[in-house]
Amino acid sequence: MNWPEGIEARPMDKGDVEAWAALTAAKEKVDQVGENYSAEDLAEQLERPELDLAKDSISLWSGGRMIGYGIVHSRTTVVDVDRVNTEGTIDPEWRRQGLGTTLMRWLIRRAGELHAATHPDAPGQVGVGAGSHNVSLTSLLEGLGFKAERFFFDMRRPLDQPVPPAPVAGGLQLRSYDTSYEEALRQTHFEAFSDHWGWTPPTTEAWRARNVGSRAFRGAQSYYVLDGDTIAAYANCYEWEADTEATGVRELYIGQVGTRRAYRGRGLARAALAKVLAKAAEAGYQRAALGVDADNPTGALGLYEGLGFVTHQKFISYALPVPSDV
Repeated sequence: MNWPEGIEARPMDKGDVEAWAALTAAKEKVDQVGENYSAEDLAEQLERPELDLAKDSISLWSGGRMIGYGIVHSRTTVVDVDRVNTEGTIDPEWRRQGLGTTLMRWLIRRAGELHAATHPDAPGQVGVGAGSHNVSLTSLLEGLGFKAERFFFDMRRPLDQPVPPAPVAGGLQLRSYDTSYEEALRQTHFEAFSDHWGWTPPTTEAWRARNVGSRAFRGAQSYYVLDGDTIAAYANCYEWEADTEATGVRELYIGQVGTRRAYRGRGLARAALAKVLAKAAEAGYQRAALGVDADNPTGALGLYEGLGFVTHQKFISYALPVPSDV
């Protein structure tokens, strides 16, 4: 790639997290997607077992300041399509100079190389997400040939509102997370999400790093409906302290909600969520939030609306066929 004179481009390094945190903070002030991260949060992301920093990341620097970054995420398995997801940004002060387009082209090319090396026999796509309100980014992506493939809602609910009652049937129990549930939770999550768009099962190590093993995970606020030793339904919760520091609002993010197929239609996810909301309010959280696929096959959108969640923002999942000339 030809970067402008004075711009240094190199792979990201674990020592870059302070500069990366400053870049993400500058991005959030302008893009307003509701994501704030500390250097510790970002350091954890760079430790993910599936990430090869030397090959799958890039950082852009000017005068010792990180002004852009990009990461390509590979998948170990494929269900229908090999979706090679990408992320990145350019510092708002450096936008509208062609850097974003050049960065995206680097990500597209690297995604194509990864696809060719890992799952060449499956259809391949380059994936990237964008807030629907970010017209500059959506225009850039569409100009490069990306097509909107799926829509997602970011939903919020203040916790000073009463929680509708949602009892569980006799013989079932509501419990908060315990480390002894880890493997049962992983298996339940994999089953519950197996019919969701874009789902491919990660390795056990990758799943743990992103979920119960992450520093943001809040086991005491995560609730499960148990049928004996079986987790029938669950709601996993997270808290990013950098969000509270930036916004002044303590938010509990409900990252995953699911029900085993044999237990669907019995209101169990609703019961787990109602428990989460009530206990979060007791613990001093001011707001709950979650994201949902607009076309979720299990009716999750209606479930969340029934519990008082309202749409705050809309996000678009864009896709581009992997390039054939890698």
